[in-house]
Amino acid sequence: MPCKILITGGSGLVGSRLSEMLIDLGYEVAHLSRNPDKFSNYKTFKWDIKHPHIDDNAITWADYIVHLSGAGITDEKWTEEHKKEILNSRVNSTHLLYSCLQKTDHHVKGFIAASGIGIYGDSGDQLMSEESMYADDFLAEVCKAWEGATWEIRDLGLRTVIFRTGIVLSTKGGALPQLARPVKMMAGAPLGSGKQYMSWIHIDDACRLYIKAIEDTQFEGVYNAVAPHPVTNSEFTKQLAQVMHRPLVLPKVPAFALNLLLGEMSGVILGGQRVSANKVLQTGFTFEYSQLPEALKSFFSKEEQ
Repeated sequence: MPCKILITGGSGLVGSRLSEMLIDLGYEVAHLSRNPDKFSNYKTFKWDIKHPHIDDNAITWADYIVHLSGAGITDEKWTEEHKKEILNSRVNSTHLLYSCLQKTDHHVKGFIAASGIGIYGDSGDQLMSEESMYADDFLAEVCKAWEGATWEIRDLGLRTVIFRTGIVLSTKGGALPQLARPVKMMAGAPLGSGKQYMSWIHIDDACRLYIKAIEDTQFEGVYNAVAPHPVTNSEFTKQLAQVMHRPLVLPKVPAFALNLLLGEMSGVILGGQRVSANKVLQTGFTFEYSQLPEALKSFFSKEEQ
């Protein structure tokens, strides 16, 4: 019988691509959704985080749970309201899954959850591993609370994996379309100093990593989900312009302009993390896109030439 994977956040950037890749490999996929009646290609169970409830059939159906749910970090300005939503959508959803797993007679074998490299804060050019010190800014606090809630699930005796995910590259959403738009209009420029590191991962590699964690029981604990070669924002912008066959003509976008535009959220762009992929590489996982030029060409070379 095919293995059954229950995904939260299944309609998001990673969740939708992961669902496609799992189906291609012969897995059965179901999503947890607030609106299960909304048209979807996947079997869908209802859950509600604000009025805590999950359809019990979801938990009894699943062999593995992949937990990707959470309000978008860069979708809108960080008002106090939105910051609360960013935190609560992650922590409360994890608590809800915990209480259902605790109460339900299930056969779930593993729990694979997202977190973010934001836990390391703005760490300059220091190479950060899974053992590195955590920061104490807003995003780091969110990641710590998120991971804390996930560890409770491990206490139920489930094999638990947390992926601290870097900047996921995809043309369907996330950072890449926002970075590519000004380059395409010949208005591309490094942001702030341009020296801040960007630890990135191609969306297909991110999804392959989740699949590997389902299939390979040596995966347990925390892993950085980043490609092995992080680059500075200047280097990223330069590579992107080359792949898109556009010149870089503007000077750097000054930090104060980003602060004015984005408020506190500008820290996500002006700060950087240089994050190590060594622990993932030691599992034997191979990245299809370990260098940035190949990753960018997979998205842009056809349409730009």
